[in-house]
Amino acid sequence: MGQQSRDSGMFRTKSIEQSIQDTEEPEHALKKSLSAWDLTVFGVGVIIGTGIFVLTGKVAKETAGPATALAFVTAGIVCALAALCYAEFASTVPVAGSAYTFAYASLGELPAWIIGWDLVLEFALGTAVVAVGWSGYVRSLMDNVGWHLPAGLQGPDVEGGTFDILAFLLVLVLTVILVLGMKLSANITAIVVAIKVTVVMIVIIAGLFFIVGDNYSPFIPDAVTPPTTSGWDAPLVQTIFGYAPTNFGVMGIFTAASVVFFAFIGFDVVATAAEETKLPQRDMPRGILGSLFICTVLYVAVSLVVTGMQHYSRLSVSAPLADAFKATGHPFYAGVISFGAAVGLTTVCLILLLGQTRVFFAMSRDGLLPRFFSVTHPKFRTPYRPTILLGVLIAIIAGFTSINELATLVNIGTLFAFVVVALGVIILRRTRPDLHRAFRTPWVPFVPILSVAASVWLMLNLPGETWFRFAVWMAAGIVVYFVYGRPHSRLGGARPPMGAKAR
Repeated sequence: MGQQSRDSGMFRTKSIEQSIQDTEEPEHALKKSLSAWDLTVFGVGVIIGTGIFVLTGKVAKETAGPATALAFVTAGIVCALAALCYAEFASTVPVAGSAYTFAYASLGELPAWIIGWDLVLEFALGTAVVAVGWSGYVRSLMDNVGWHLPAGLQGPDVEGGTFDILAFLLVLVLTVILVLGMKLSANITAIVVAIKVTVVMIVIIAGLFFIVGDNYSPFIPDAVTPPTTSGWDAPLVQTIFGYAPTNFGVMGIFTAASVVFFAFIGFDVVATAAEETKLPQRDMPRGILGSLFICTVLYVAVSLVVTGMQHYSRLSVSAPLADAFKATGHPFYAGVISFGAAVGLTTVCLILLLGQTRVFFAMSRDGLLPRFFSVTHPKFRTPYRPTILLGVLIAIIAGFTSINELATLVNIGTLFAFVVVALGVIILRRTRPDLHRAFRTPWVPFVPILSVAASVWLMLNLPGETWFRFAVWMAAGIVVYFVYGRPHSRLGGARPPMGAKAR
């Protein structure tokens, strides 16, 4: 029996040994079926979304010009710092829950609850936002062939719309797939990712033939001071320190990096599948770092192509890649890009929903949420109860809610998780130096500290309104912890007898 906790109270930690032992209880065990390839496909599947089709042009036109490629490299480095910390934890603590589980082992129960509550918000809103975006692409494709949904079923973002039937149905279908098993989810994801990456490669290869060298001049445009913002819309760093981010120039590359960083969000979801991986000690680092590297290369290539095809000042903001091909007289590729975006977003939804249910499942198994949700399906060995509950709730949110302004909450939630994981690596190295670590983050504590600094800087570039909403959600979470989580925590003694069934 492993050590159960290092201390008592709100900061009691759950030992690595106990976390792993909990995964062996038959009723609460997940099926191990994933390989390094599956994990890499999951990572690429969730990272490559609308960012590569939309964000590249927007950032090039408004913030960095052709140097957008350098902004993607910068953002990739920031993510790589966090990924190195995730890889050490995921290979050392191969348990569902990602940053929540890592925090429980290093920082204590209350910090773990806070990060778990944060991840629930991040993944739920992320799934709903992407489902609504997917619905928009599909409606556009349907319009191209003369099929039109009734206005009332196109969602609240459309004039006269009330309910987004496409987003609602997408989440429900993905919920069923997740209940039926991880390997099925992985196989479907692999097919869709193959289509998505093929579309991206077509864009890159075809675009090479339409590049005009003069469009890269100047590669780093002269710096421009953007219009000042104030109040809720201003970045927190401007409100606190008076520093206003700069567009273009060398500093514009870093401003752009804080924007394009969000195109990388999702690689951390790979860590939530650690418990369902056959050889997590070897395969988790490969899956996390491999998917991040592949996506960075693709992002840089696409940004170089689009800024070479059309001068950055003439790029469109809404559909830069498609419009760049139209501008060169090749509208066929615009249709291919729209198809790739629509197909690709299905995997983003699937994997965000996967991450959501695994965090919820892990918190339930620890007693911080009702244990009813920690029982796995007798045949499929999936956490079917939280998957169904959360799938239905998110489907309703996606159907009825216009949530574009809430999308930034996904960003701040991810960055907050990065900070917690990086700090956890430093603490666990000190408290448990005896642990076998199949993958070790290099240059500790330098790399984790650099990861914390980079993540905090990007968080400070988010609007004050986002910080306020995040604080309200966190405050609600702390209330729930003291009312339900702490009294029912298994680590705190509220542990059912061995062999007892969760009701």
